[in-house]
This record gives sequence, structure tokens and C-alpha cells, in this order.
Amino acid sequence: MSIEILTLIMLGSMVVLLIIGLPLAFVTGIIAFGFALFLYGPLALPLIASRIYGFVSVYALIAVPMFVFMASVLERSGIARDLFGAMHILAGNLRGGLAIQTMAVAVLMAAMTGIIGGEIVLLGLVALPQMLRLNYDRNLAIGTVCAGGGLGTMIPPSIVLIFYGLTAQVSIGDLFLATIIPGLLLAGIYIAYILIRCYINPDLGPPAPVEERRLSMAEKLLMVRNIVLPILVVVMVLGSIYGGIASVSEAAGMGVIGVILCTLIRKELNWQLIRESLQQTMLTCGMILWLVFGATALIGVYNLMGGIEFVKNLMTGLPFPPIVILLIMMAILLVLGFFIDWVGIMLLTMPVFVPIITDLGYDPIWFGILFCMNMQISYLSPPFGPAAFYLKGVAPPEISLQDIYNSLWPFMALQIFALAIVMMFPQLALWLPSLAYPN
Repeated sequence: MSIEILTLIMLGSMVVLLIIGLPLAFVTGIIAFGFALFLYGPLALPLIASRIYGFVSVYALIAVPMFVFMASVLERSGIARDLFGAMHILAGNLRGGLAIQTMAVAVLMAAMTGIIGGEIVLLGLVALPQMLRLNYDRNLAIGTVCAGGGLGTMIPPSIVLIFYGLTAQVSIGDLFLATIIPGLLLAGIYIAYILIRCYINPDLGPPAPVEERRLSMAEKLLMVRNIVLPILVVVMVLGSIYGGIASVSEAAGMGVIGVILCTLIRKELNWQLIRESLQQTMLTCGMILWLVFGATALIGVYNLMGGIEFVKNLMTGLPFPPIVILLIMMAILLVLGFFIDWVGIMLLTMPVFVPIITDLGYDPIWFGILFCMNMQISYLSPPFGPAAFYLKGVAPPEISLQDIYNSLWPFMALQIFALAIVMMFPQLALWLPSLAYPN
């Protein structure tokens, strides 16, 4: 049977099983083992197992549960609330100041954890009620929380970047450096959008009441003090990576120690917090690993069939310039993001896309940043955008899921705009890695 027919059967089987309602991890695993047994017999199964073991035994993968644990501890401590309170002194009487404050906290939280779900939940619990209380436009408030929480894909240490580095076999440290400017660019675009809209229509984001803005110097100093420890954690984690002091995994371990010390100093550390954080870490990492098992097995079987080489020759043989092929890839990722989790998308597409990108003469580091920006869009995009469901779980009852989806479209447009900018100007992503590792 030809590779073309086998590819169509494999894709058709995946679509049917997903429509039935099976989880992606089971779908990929079932298809992988089914095709392996049908084409090569039982002797192919050890090859699949060895491929899975080879991926999950990579040392850098240790960073994932470490960062997830950091996010879990932060979610259950009062650090996020204090960060939000400290930013209050920066908002002043600025129109849309509370939304801008929320975006600044989102950047700091992303730099501490690299996890999106917990960040959206925290902002939904802390920032959203405050904005609604001050009569902010509901759509603007909801969109700010979801878009700000989604910055975890772009601001290092991003879990998405770690998995991309492992899958594409490129330096995770380079990826962390490459995403700094695009991540801050996107946050800046969000802030500019909020400022412009609130300047045109002040009713969308009114400033806080005067009595809430009158703080004594002692109160201001206390608020500023509350952000010192979290910032030190960020500096410790990212500084140790960029300074060449520690690997990503080692820096993640240092980050865990830093966050635990923060909670200890704040007198919030207790056995219940540790237990619940560990449980959440195990659940999250377990889900990710099952997706890894299934997708890695499927790609392994497809590669054994010669499928990856087939797709590579097909894409590079198209009568289009490289930029058009790149746009086709972005479109594929965008469509997949409507229906599939980022882990599955990455593990299913990157082993195929990265060799094509390399053959076309593009930098895989730059492509990794484009991928992360695309996945950020997928976090907001209906019908299965996770950000909407995360926020719905903690939002006031009067806010429906449809209200959340309606609020996300402007921010998705801003994400696509930022993606286009980074595509047109690759040096936005490649400049910092070139400074760190000059030729």
C-alpha cells in the first residue's frame, strides 16, 4: 500500500476517533499501535517503546514538573494578589489603568511560572472582580484577563518553548532569549490597544476612585516591598540560564526553592499547600505525558512508514516561494489550534515541519517563536480555547461562555498582528541569541 493512501487512512482514522470523543492521547496511541501491528507485526512494538523512552528520558524534561509546581504554589499563595496590589501605585488616575496593571502582573507571573492555566485563574479571581467593580467594559476586562494570562506561552520560562526545544532539537536557552522581545512586543500591543480604546471612550476603563488612589508613603513602600521577592525569583531563574550558571532544569529547581522560600517568608507555607500543589503537578504532568506517549508513538510509526520524508518532499516540491509554504504551515497550525491541545499539535507537526523549515533556509529558533505565538492564538480561539474554560470556572455566574468568546476576538486579531510583525522582521526574535552567541 502506498504512503499516500496510508497517510489518508491515518488522517481519516484520527478525525473519526476525535469526532467520537476519544481523548487525543488515546487516539494517537491507538492509531500508532494499530498501524505498527498491521504493517510490521509485533516486532515493531519495542521500537515504539524505545522511541517513547528516548523522548521522556531527556534531562531537560525535568524542568516541566518543576515549573508546574512553581505555578501551583503561586496559585495557592497570596503572591499574585500582592503583585496586583503593588501595581496599584503605577496605575494612578490613568484611563484603563487597572487593565494595564493586570497586563503588567500577567507578564511578571508568566516570567515566574511559564504556565497559562493557573495564571488565567489567578487573574480571573483577583483582577476581573476589581475591573467589574469599577464599571470597566465587561468585554475589555474579560479579554484583558484571558490575553494577559496567555502570555505564559511567550514569556520565558515557557513550557511550550521547552517542549519545542526538545522536539526540534534546538537550544532551549536560545529559545528563551529569542522570545523576550516578541513576548514584550505582544504585551506592549495589548497595552497600546487598551490605552487607545480607553482614550477614545473613557467609559470603557474609568480610573479608580480618588480615595482609593490616596496612599501614604508607608503604604506605597509596603506595596513595593511585596514585589521584591517575586522579582528576585524571576532574576534567579532567568539570570542563571542566560548567565550560563545553570541549565534550564537546574534553574527550574532553583525557582522551586525560591518560590517555597517566598511562601515561607510570607508565613503561608504549610503542609496543605504543599500537598495540593504536588497533586496538581502530578495531574498536569500526567496529562502531558500521556499526550507525549501517544503523539511520539504515532510520529515514530509514521516515520518508519516513510511518511515524514513523503510530507517533506511534498511541501518542498510545491511551486511556491518559501514564504508561501511558511504561511501554509501557519494556517495549518491555526486550524489545528481550534480543536487540539498545543502538546498534541507540537508533537504531531514539528517533527515534520522543522526539517522542511531548515531545508527552506529558515532558522528553527525563529520558527519556534512563530509556533508559540500561533499556539497563543489557539488558547483563545473557539470552540475549544482553553482560556475561555479556565476563566469560566472562576468568573461571576452572570458571565456566560459566549460572553467570554465574544470578548476574545479583538485580542486574537492583535495576536495575529504581532505574529505578522515577527514573521516580517525575524531579527526581533534572533537578535538577542545572536548577541549571546556571536558567530
